[in-house]
Amino acid sequence: MIYRLTADFVVLIHLGFILFAVVGGFLVLRYRRLAFVHLPAWLWAVLISLCGWVCPLTPLENWLRQRSGAVGYDVSFIEHYLLPIIYPGELTRSVQIFLGLLVLGVNLSIYGWIACRVFKT
Repeated sequence: MIYRLTADFVVLIHLGFILFAVVGGFLVLRYRRLAFVHLPAWLWAVLISLCGWVCPLTPLENWLRQRSGAVGYDVSFIEHYLLPIIYPGELTRSVQIFLGLLVLGVNLSIYGWIACRVFKT
């Protein structure tokens, strides 16, 4: 039971990290010092997507699920609703590269806007 709960927690952390990497730049607009945390997270997410690497949270979660003996249809809310968001079935290499470039573009735009505001004053 503890392995399954821990695996669910890892999925929540994973989703939170993904959301932070994608839209955390908007938080930086309000809280500038958050950039010191967001920039490395954002760069890591872009590298994972563009290079085709596997995030270390994925094998950890898989290991925890195996240790819990998870098989069959006995899944939790988190497994049923959040896992397909993080691991979509249609995730091809091309889609992965597109998502990486999208994250790169969104955040470059945000940081570019911040830089223009900072250097304008």
